[in-house]
Amino acid sequence: MAVVELSGVHKIYGTGPDPVAALDGVDLRIDAGEYVAITGTSGSGKSTLMHIVGCLDTPTSGSVMIAGEDISSARTDRLARLRNRSIGFVFQSFNLLPRLDVQKNIELPLVYSGVTARDRRNRAREAAEKVNLTTRLTHRPSELSGGQCQRVAIARALVNDPALILADEPTGNLDSTNGAEVLRLFDELHASGRTIVLVTHDPAVAARAGRRVELRDGRVIRDGRT
Repeated sequence: MAVVELSGVHKIYGTGPDPVAALDGVDLRIDAGEYVAITGTSGSGKSTLMHIVGCLDTPTSGSVMIAGEDISSARTDRLARLRNRSIGFVFQSFNLLPRLDVQKNIELPLVYSGVTARDRRNRAREAAEKVNLTTRLTHRPSELSGGQCQRVAIARALVNDPALILADEPTGNLDSTNGAEVLRLFDELHASGRTIVLVTHDPAVAARAGRRVELRDGRVIRDGRT
């Protein structure tokens, strides 16, 4: 089953005589259980591709199916529902709320899903256990290391049991030791059957994935096994 399926996707920014084609006819299929690295230099289109796969934007033209839903021309509210239900995000800068403790940060996607407080607590604790953070649930982000903050972000991404984990430069703000720990967690998640799309400029990080898709000038120039 395809979790991500793009066909002839174009994304053009601007109007007039000099529009910018950020994506230029991208075809891409990612099946359930795959671990895919999206690579490319600055300006290659990988951030735009991430925004479209993450239901943060829609294409100018072409077809986009995410978790079985056509979002090619979806409205903002529908995109938001699909993001919350089907996609778990892990960002380079963690994007944790500093005033909330680890437990509450992990619970956030469940709050937006209308899950009861009791179920939120139980599911957040289960997600924290998967990333070895059960002893840090009452700590705030300022009391954690960078690696621990990223593990909180991974737990938050898992808590809604999404169809897709989308990670944007997840080791970019970490030292080599913490970066290796985060990548080990992604390896374990993939081994358990999770579908992971990881955006990176680092060849060593991309090599951890089973498949690498490289972009240049908004086009896929390489798609194969690592």
